[in-house]
Amino acid sequence: MANDLFGGLGALGDLVGGIAKSVVPADSPEGKLLHSSSALTELQKQESDLLVEIGRAAFEQNPDAYPQADKLKLIQQDIVAAQAELDSAKQVADEAEAAKTAQDAIERCHSCGTKNPEGVKFCQECGTELGAKTCTACGVELEPGARFCGACGTAQE
Repeated sequence: MANDLFGGLGALGDLVGGIAKSVVPADSPEGKLLHSSSALTELQKQESDLLVEIGRAAFEQNPDAYPQADKLKLIQQDIVAAQAELDSAKQVADEAEAAKTAQDAIERCHSCGTKNPEGVKFCQECGTELGAKTCTACGVELEPGARFCGACGTAQE
């Protein structure tokens, strides 16, 4: 019963099965059914994983013996292309997040935390100067809110 309901759902099935095991008494008919079903599902998964491992080993030894070899090569090429697309999308997302974080740091007042509209130079809540500052002594760019220069140690206003 549990296998029919949750067996094909992977992690969700494991989670629901685990919750059901903790709720259903193990010595009840439902508990025994749940335990047996869970054990069967686990054994079937182990069997499937082992068959995949055996198939890979057999294919690597003699790829020309299998008519599906050409189709596999196409799928592997598609996997490489999909991985490249995923990597590119991740990079774009990371860059967008970094830009948003940087913009947020510029727009958010380091003194009171108020988020100000883009382009304002002073916080509309407390009047603190926004954006990057430079050290009064050495000219190094400082993070907003820095009280001392990290390069020369000079106290900032």
